[in-house]
Amino acid sequence: MSDRRVCAVIPAAGRGSRLGLDIPKIMIEVADGVTVWHLLHRRLRPWTDHVHVVVSPAGEGPFRDLVAEEIERGTVTVGVQDEPRGMGDAVFGAAAHWEPYDAALVVWGDQANLSPETVRRVVDAHRRDDPEGRPGLTLPLVPMPDPYVEYELAGSRLVRVRQSREGDECRPGGLSDVGVFCLSTDGLAAAWEHYLAGAVPGAATGEVNFLPFLPHLSRSCGWRVTAVPVADPVEARGVNTEADLAFARRAFLRSPE
Repeated sequence: MSDRRVCAVIPAAGRGSRLGLDIPKIMIEVADGVTVWHLLHRRLRPWTDHVHVVVSPAGEGPFRDLVAEEIERGTVTVGVQDEPRGMGDAVFGAAAHWEPYDAALVVWGDQANLSPETVRRVVDAHRRDDPEGRPGLTLPLVPMPDPYVEYELAGSRLVRVRQSREGDECRPGGLSDVGVFCLSTDGLAAAWEHYLAGAVPGAATGEVNFLPFLPHLSRSCGWRVTAVPVADPVEARGVNTEADLAFARRAFLRSPE
C-alpha cells in the first residue's frame, strides 16, 4: 500500500575522529556548503515523510544550526544520545519519533554514496503487503569481495549476521548491507526489549549491537525478510577514513545529485 508512512531515522552521534575532525560525520563537507547530511536528505526526502536524526550532546547545537530551516518546517527533528551505547540504543531511544509511522527507515549517518534509486526500491518493496500480514524487514544487500559485515540468508529467512569487528570471519563474495534497514514499526520496540533480555554482548566490542537483532526478528519473531539486490558495492562505502572522504568528494563532482 503506497499510503504507508515512513520515518527515516539517522543515528549520527559518531565524530570524524579518524579524519582528524571534531564534528559529527554527518556534518563533514563533500563540497563547499554540501555536507553528508545534505546528500542524505536529498536522497531520503522524496520517499519518506519525516527524518529524525540522533546526535551526540556535543553535536546537537551545530547540527541544529545546520538544519534550522527543516526543524522550523517540522520535516526534521533532532534527538540526543547522551552516551555512546551503540546504534540500537540510538534507534530505540528515538522510538517516540518513529512509532507513529508505519515504517522506520534506519540509515547510518555517513552513507554519502547511497543512491536515491536504492532508497526508492527499498521503500517500495517494504510497502508491499505480506500475504500473512506479518511485519517486515527490508534489506538492500550487495555482494562484496571482502565484506566487513555479511548477511546469511536461507530463502526468505535471515539466519545470521557476521561482523568482522566482533571477530567473525566473513566470506569473500558475501552479501553486505549499504547502511539502510527498513522495519515495520508495529511490535518493533517490544521485539527489541525481548531481544535485549537474552542478548549476548559482542565478543570483541562488548556491545549489544543492532545488527544481530535483525536475524532475531526473522528467527524468533517470524518477521518476513525482503532482500533488495544492489549492484554497485560503492553504495556500501561510508565515510570513515581520508580515502573514503576523498572518494565521496570525487563521486559528488561526477554526479552532484
